[in-house]
Amino acid sequence: MNPNVKAKAICLLSGGLDSSLALGIVKDEGIDVLAVNFAGPFGGCADAEDSAARRVADSLGVPLVVVSFGEEYLDIVRHPAHGYGSNVNPCIDCHIYMLRLAGEMMRREGASFLVTGEVLGQRPMSQRLDTLKKIEKESGLKGLILRPLSARLLEETVPEAKGLVRRDRMLAISGRSRREQLGLARERGLDGFSAPAGGCLLTDPQFAGRVRDLLAHGSLNMHEAGLLRFGRHFRLPSGAKLVIGRHERDNQALLSRARPTDTVLSTVDCPGPTGVIPGPASEEDTALAAEMVARYSDGRARGRVVVRMRSPGGECTREVAPRDPEEVKGMMI
Repeated sequence: MNPNVKAKAICLLSGGLDSSLALGIVKDEGIDVLAVNFAGPFGGCADAEDSAARRVADSLGVPLVVVSFGEEYLDIVRHPAHGYGSNVNPCIDCHIYMLRLAGEMMRREGASFLVTGEVLGQRPMSQRLDTLKKIEKESGLKGLILRPLSARLLEETVPEAKGLVRRDRMLAISGRSRREQLGLARERGLDGFSAPAGGCLLTDPQFAGRVRDLLAHGSLNMHEAGLLRFGRHFRLPSGAKLVIGRHERDNQALLSRARPTDTVLSTVDCPGPTGVIPGPASEEDTALAAEMVARYSDGRARGRVVVRMRSPGGECTREVAPRDPEEVKGMMI
């Protein structure tokens, strides 16, 4: 290798503590690093200007590319070859998928290897030694994945063997505690990363329940998956889905994500939430949804609320009585 030409690597950057440290360590080795963040309906929104991944990349002076997951990823959630974790998190299949995409980018960019923030033994499903080997093999990247935080506990990789990075400057961290990583972040003056408790929403029991509901009704698609992070979720007796905002941020998020084919409900004569029924809705479902939206409005105590309903068939308003709280609770997912 020409000593005047920097080696190039692709670093998978979630914006969390571990991947942020891994990026910094490899950059310190004089490697030309391109960070990639995979954004999907069950993780962070890395395309936001203030996302953790973008903050970290900017602070380290590293370019960031955001790759959004699509329907192909949802098929992994529907049918994970290696099964789910504690909830509906297909961790092994997800890691293989991301590494394959990163491997394609590595080849397009002329990079020599990949970098991840994985720590041996930190996650019970995807970061055991046998699982790391399996992921590496099935992604077709044997020897090309450098894990700087645990590298000295793992087999030597190609970039280490070639002297692109010094193995003795890599770390030997293992286990679930992040005390050592937090100490390193303080030493390095690294900030902007997301809280260690964050991560994939598929591991959250309440969120996973919403995903299971979509799976059970055969409606796990990018549109409905994109609504899962916002508001209260209900399954109406007909089987139709209803989402009702909890606060103004939810309302705005639901309005911005609603499609022309959805039914959108909002209160007219008092402050209240936005409701969305994904896809076409029957007159009966729309009437019930209006009463449920009224139930969460500021006008519920007076007994009658005017609700605006916008659907593919047009727009109208209707005065309704708020639905009984116990009935509404019984439909909540």
